[in-house]
Amino acid sequence: MTAALGASGGPPAPRAVPVPSGDTFDLIRRHLSPRLALTGSFAGRGATETAADGCRVTLSDGRTALDFGSYAVTLLGHRHPDVLAAVRGQLDAMPTSTRSLANPTAARAAAHLAEYFQQALPKVYFGLNGADAVEVAVKLARLVTGRGRVLAVRGGFHGKSLGALALTHSPLYRRGLLGAAVDVVHVPPDDPGAVLREVRGGEVAAVVFEPVQGENGAAVLPVDVLRQWCADAARHGTFTIADEIQCGLRRCGERSLALAAGLPVDAVLVGKPLGGGVVPLSALVCSEELYAPLSTDPFLHSATFGGHPLSCAALPAALTAIEAAAAHGRVLAAALDTALDELAGRHGEVIAAIRGRGLLRGIDFATPAVAGSVVVELAGAGLLVSPCLGRPGTVRLLPPLVSTESDIAEAAEILDAAITVAARSAAGAAQR
Repeated sequence: MTAALGASGGPPAPRAVPVPSGDTFDLIRRHLSPRLALTGSFAGRGATETAADGCRVTLSDGRTALDFGSYAVTLLGHRHPDVLAAVRGQLDAMPTSTRSLANPTAARAAAHLAEYFQQALPKVYFGLNGADAVEVAVKLARLVTGRGRVLAVRGGFHGKSLGALALTHSPLYRRGLLGAAVDVVHVPPDDPGAVLREVRGGEVAAVVFEPVQGENGAAVLPVDVLRQWCADAARHGTFTIADEIQCGLRRCGERSLALAAGLPVDAVLVGKPLGGGVVPLSALVCSEELYAPLSTDPFLHSATFGGHPLSCAALPAALTAIEAAAAHGRVLAAALDTALDELAGRHGEVIAAIRGRGLLRGIDFATPAVAGSVVVELAGAGLLVSPCLGRPGTVRLLPPLVSTESDIAEAAEILDAAITVAARSAAGAAQR
């Protein structure tokens, strides 16, 4: 089974019309961003991505890279055959929606997602990205309660649209923006009484938290603290919303970390791998009470491409494939734990901590400079990772469920070599 999971098993990737790398970077500089061209060229050593299959990406210069990054989207790797088949079938039948007539693909996807969470949260709203789900969840909480304030957690990341940005803790993303559309208080992640102090005044509509903060270097929030927060919020008529856009859907072992822990949340937000790594899709899955404004007026919050048929066609295939690989994911997580522990033991002078859960892990380095040096080495050695922009001293690893134990071992070898070089550079700089 392990070997079978190592590749997509789908048809060969179609040959793309070759575009010289230099032309690509020139177009990015002129029409997107010079900084984006610089970082892309740096990451690929002058090459661009041209094709992908399973957990491997092919570059324009013929090299391949092991993809343990992609910001958690490719939990099923690239081009999973079952997801591709579902999307192709919908493409041939009806790729978009009239938005006037009822669409069975979206209806089936909503039912499938509610059943996936065992009907604990029966109502669904579909978006295209994580910020979409955050925005509608907060909007509904404010409408139902009539309150304006929202609690978020220090270190959390919930998106970069203006509403979601208010919840995102890092000032890096809010630089130059005065004020926000939502009145937000950020509470410390390890304080069980933090929510109670805020909700007593009756002004708080919702508490939003990530059980594992991905952008904060895979920081795991204490379950006992979250349980206390949920209880205090419920007693004061405040909704609790678990943002599992990055950590949910078996990325960290469970379908939903909040529901698996028995937390009485009113909503779970999912996204990233929900479209199977093929199409964009996110969702708010919530209680009848939180969803009530949309039950009364479904046009209160809508989007042209929300519930898009191509994305919704991918959902059942993606969730089915995720469940089929869940046991294998636990094996991979154990292998990753062992590999990271060994790396920490060998490189204690530069590795400060290993954090995270399951297939969402963060390596905290002694300094951002060391982390940057590691990323430089990884880029050339064929391992793609996801840096934490708000935590520059951390390198994030996001292996797909379709990886093999040999892929984990290969990644560990590449990391070992990269950390060795970074440690030598750091020691040399310290002596100068």
